[in-house]
Amino acid sequence: MPLTLTSTAFEHQGDIPSKFTCEGADASPPLTWTDVPSNARSLALIVDDPDAPDPAAPRMTYVHWVVYNIPVSATGVAEDAKSAGLPDGAREGTNDWRRIGYGGPCPPIGRHRYFHKLFALDIVLEGLENPTKPELEVAMQGHVVGRAELVGTYQKRQ
Repeated sequence: MPLTLTSTAFEHQGDIPSKFTCEGADASPPLTWTDVPSNARSLALIVDDPDAPDPAAPRMTYVHWVVYNIPVSATGVAEDAKSAGLPDGAREGTNDWRRIGYGGPCPPIGRHRYFHKLFALDIVLEGLENPTKPELEVAMQGHVVGRAELVGTYQKRQ
């Protein structure tokens, strides 16, 4: 069975509720996963938006959340991980607001896609301190043994 990633807050390709955005509580959504590969030693999660700033003319991928060294024994992250806590041992990196932790969807224009990407790694990552997405991707290179993706969409209210 391949690694799978789901949320009780939204379906794949579905609308992300405003509670998980800048127009709501800006809480991270609940995420669960199954079928972690047996040779995995840790998990990493990246949430990003490839439609920034305008889906009609995207110029960058905006990073909303970077989490790594999630233990393979974990089956997910709770809603509002900032308050509920991440699984023991998990660490957060730096998002594109230059903050540690989750920053919810807040698109300036149009409906954006938000990719929640879970990676199973054959190592526990060492020597990282609040990494950015590119720094995490370099550290993960050659160590990804499984991958799952969940995409949600959001557009600000008018």
